[in-house]
Amino acid sequence: MKALFIGGIKSGKSFLAEQYAMKNAKIKPVYLATTEFIDGEMNARIESHKKQRGDSFITVEESLQLNKIISQSKDLVLLECLSMWINNMLYHKFNFSDIKEEIENIMEQDKDVVFVLNDVGSGIIPDNELARQYIDISGKISQVVAQGCDEVFHVIAGIGTKIK
Repeated sequence: MKALFIGGIKSGKSFLAEQYAMKNAKIKPVYLATTEFIDGEMNARIESHKKQRGDSFITVEESLQLNKIISQSKDLVLLECLSMWINNMLYHKFNFSDIKEEIENIMEQDKDVVFVLNDVGSGIIPDNELARQYIDISGKISQVVAQGCDEVFHVIAGIGTKIK
């Protein structure tokens, strides 16, 4: 089983994905945290997420090698979040084909994975190349993930609507 929760920033997708993961896990699910500690504000966001999930998950922090962690998991993995992972990959000079290959390897595994992804393609076209590259890659990866998922939920204002 694979599921995707996609929506804008602070739409409530992480909370709904956590509830979904806890409901569908056979044992204690893994929370695969991808965010790198960038600055104080990002650290505050990370702490907020930790507080929200409490001890309901086994937390594993990995900012780049997602496939490795998922392949070793014994139960459902909540991947939080693909958007930050794409950011990390670009920051560390990986290209689109590297990113797509990692995702395709995850999608091929017979593992239960719940993905969280920001919908960043609904705004204006940014004026800088890196931001455009990020949006394009995020959009392409969202299509790969959504195609391979059994269920996809669009989240807005804390409400998840099943679209697949």
